[in-house]
Amino acid sequence: MYLQRIKNFLFSEPDTPTGYSIVLLIARIMFGTLFLWHGIAKWTTFYGETENFPDPIGIGSALSFWLAIFAEVACSFGVILGALFRLSLIPMIFTMCVALFVIHGEDPLSVKEPALMYLTIFLLLFISGPGEFSIDKILRQIMG
Repeated sequence: MYLQRIKNFLFSEPDTPTGYSIVLLIARIMFGTLFLWHGIAKWTTFYGETENFPDPIGIGSALSFWLAIFAEVACSFGVILGALFRLSLIPMIFTMCVALFVIHGEDPLSVKEPALMYLTIFLLLFISGPGEFSIDKILRQIMG
Protein backbone atom coordinates (compact mmCIF):
# COMPACT_ATOMS: atom_id res chain seq x y z
CA MET A 1 0.00 0.00 0.00
CA TYR A 2 2.77 2.46 0.93
CA LEU A 3 4.81 1.43 -2.11
CA GLN A 4 1.81 2.14 -4.33
CA ARG A 5 1.48 5.63 -2.81
CA ILE A 6 5.18 6.30 -3.38
CA LYS A 7 4.88 5.03 -6.95
CA ASN A 8 1.84 7.26 -7.58
CA PHE A 9 3.66 10.25 -6.10
CA LEU A 10 6.82 9.72 -8.11
CA PHE A 11 5.32 8.63 -11.39
CA SER A 12 1.96 10.48 -11.41
CA GLU A 13 -1.27 9.37 -12.93
CA PRO A 14 -1.32 7.65 -16.32
CA ASP A 15 -3.29 8.74 -19.38
CA THR A 16 -2.83 12.51 -19.38
CA PRO A 17 -4.56 13.92 -22.49
CA THR A 18 -2.16 14.55 -25.40
CA GLY A 19 -2.80 18.31 -25.65
CA TYR A 20 -2.25 18.75 -21.94
CA SER A 21 0.92 16.64 -22.12
CA ILE A 22 2.28 18.81 -24.95
CA VAL A 23 1.73 21.95 -22.86
CA LEU A 24 3.47 20.28 -19.90
CA LEU A 25 6.37 19.22 -22.13
CA ILE A 26 6.81 22.78 -23.41
CA ALA A 27 6.63 24.19 -19.86
CA ARG A 28 9.11 21.60 -18.58
CA ILE A 29 11.60 22.34 -21.34
CA MET A 30 11.20 26.11 -21.19
CA PHE A 31 11.30 26.67 -17.44
CA GLY A 32 13.73 23.83 -16.77
CA THR A 33 16.15 25.32 -19.31
CA LEU A 34 15.78 28.84 -17.93
CA PHE A 35 16.44 27.60 -14.40
CA LEU A 36 19.38 25.54 -15.69
CA TRP A 37 20.91 28.72 -17.17
CA HIS A 38 20.63 30.40 -13.76
CA GLY A 39 22.51 27.50 -12.22
CA ILE A 40 25.22 27.47 -14.89
CA ALA A 41 25.71 31.23 -14.51
CA LYS A 42 25.91 30.86 -10.73
CA TRP A 43 28.38 28.00 -11.06
CA THR A 44 30.70 29.84 -13.45
CA THR A 45 30.51 33.10 -11.46
CA PHE A 46 30.97 31.77 -7.93
CA TYR A 47 32.97 28.58 -8.43
CA GLY A 48 36.14 28.93 -6.39
CA GLU A 49 34.60 31.80 -4.40
CA THR A 50 31.94 29.85 -2.53
CA GLU A 51 32.81 31.65 0.71
CA ASN A 52 31.16 34.75 -0.81
CA PHE A 53 27.91 32.90 -1.49
CA PRO A 54 25.02 33.73 0.90
CA ASP A 55 24.33 31.35 3.79
CA PRO A 56 20.59 31.95 4.26
CA ILE A 57 19.76 28.88 6.34
CA GLY A 58 22.94 28.63 8.44
CA ILE A 59 24.59 25.56 6.87
CA GLY A 60 27.66 27.34 5.53
CA SER A 61 28.33 29.22 2.32
CA ALA A 62 29.96 26.32 0.50
CA LEU A 63 27.15 23.85 1.24
CA SER A 64 24.50 26.46 0.43
CA PHE A 65 26.25 27.07 -2.88
CA TRP A 66 26.42 23.39 -3.83
CA LEU A 67 22.81 22.76 -2.82
CA ALA A 68 21.70 25.70 -4.98
CA ILE A 69 23.77 24.35 -7.88
CA PHE A 70 22.27 20.89 -7.39
CA ALA A 71 18.74 22.33 -7.47
CA GLU A 72 19.39 24.64 -10.41
CA VAL A 73 21.48 22.29 -12.58
CA ALA A 74 20.91 18.62 -11.73
CA CYS A 75 17.23 18.96 -10.82
CA SER A 76 16.58 21.08 -13.90
CA PHE A 77 17.64 18.12 -16.04
CA GLY A 78 15.16 15.94 -14.15
CA VAL A 79 12.39 18.45 -14.88
CA ILE A 80 13.33 18.85 -18.55
CA LEU A 81 13.41 15.08 -19.11
CA GLY A 82 10.47 14.34 -16.84
CA ALA A 83 12.68 11.95 -14.86
CA LEU A 84 11.78 11.59 -11.18
CA PHE A 85 9.91 14.76 -11.95
CA ARG A 86 8.23 15.57 -8.65
CA LEU A 87 11.29 14.53 -6.68
CA SER A 88 13.39 16.86 -8.85
CA LEU A 89 11.01 19.74 -8.21
CA ILE A 90 11.27 19.56 -4.41
CA PRO A 91 14.80 21.09 -4.20
CA MET A 92 13.85 23.65 -6.85
CA ILE A 93 10.77 24.70 -4.88
CA PHE A 94 12.80 24.86 -1.66
CA THR A 95 15.48 26.99 -3.35
CA MET A 96 12.87 29.45 -4.61
CA CYS A 97 11.23 29.62 -1.17
CA VAL A 98 14.60 30.48 0.37
CA ALA A 99 15.27 33.06 -2.36
CA LEU A 100 11.81 34.61 -2.02
CA PHE A 101 11.34 34.62 1.75
CA VAL A 102 14.90 34.72 3.12
CA ILE A 103 17.36 36.16 0.59
CA HIS A 104 14.92 38.73 -0.84
CA GLY A 105 12.50 38.84 2.09
CA GLU A 106 12.92 42.58 2.67
CA ASP A 107 13.35 43.52 -0.99
CA PRO A 108 10.65 45.16 -3.12
CA LEU A 109 8.42 43.01 -5.31
CA SER A 110 10.39 43.95 -8.42
CA VAL A 111 13.42 42.13 -6.96
CA LYS A 112 11.37 39.19 -5.61
CA GLU A 113 9.43 38.74 -8.84
CA PRO A 114 11.68 36.15 -10.57
CA ALA A 115 11.72 33.91 -7.48
CA LEU A 116 7.96 34.28 -7.10
CA MET A 117 7.34 33.40 -10.75
CA TYR A 118 9.60 30.34 -10.65
CA LEU A 119 8.05 29.20 -7.37
CA THR A 120 4.54 29.51 -8.81
CA ILE A 121 5.46 27.62 -11.98
CA PHE A 122 7.27 24.88 -10.07
CA LEU A 123 4.31 24.42 -7.71
CA LEU A 124 1.90 24.18 -10.66
CA LEU A 125 4.17 21.65 -12.39
CA PHE A 126 4.48 19.68 -9.14
CA ILE A 127 0.70 19.44 -8.92
CA SER A 128 0.18 18.59 -12.59
CA GLY A 129 2.94 16.01 -13.01
CA PRO A 130 5.18 15.60 -16.06
CA GLY A 131 2.60 14.44 -18.58
CA GLU A 132 2.83 11.56 -21.02
CA PHE A 133 6.01 12.70 -22.80
CA SER A 134 8.38 11.93 -19.95
CA ILE A 135 10.83 9.38 -18.67
CA ASP A 136 8.51 8.90 -15.71
CA LYS A 137 5.88 7.47 -18.07
CA ILE A 138 8.39 4.89 -19.28
CA LEU A 139 9.36 4.07 -15.69
CA ARG A 140 5.69 3.78 -14.72
CA GLN A 141 5.14 1.29 -17.56
CA ILE A 142 8.20 -0.75 -16.60
CA MET A 143 7.12 -0.86 -12.95
CA GLY A 144 3.64 -1.98 -13.92
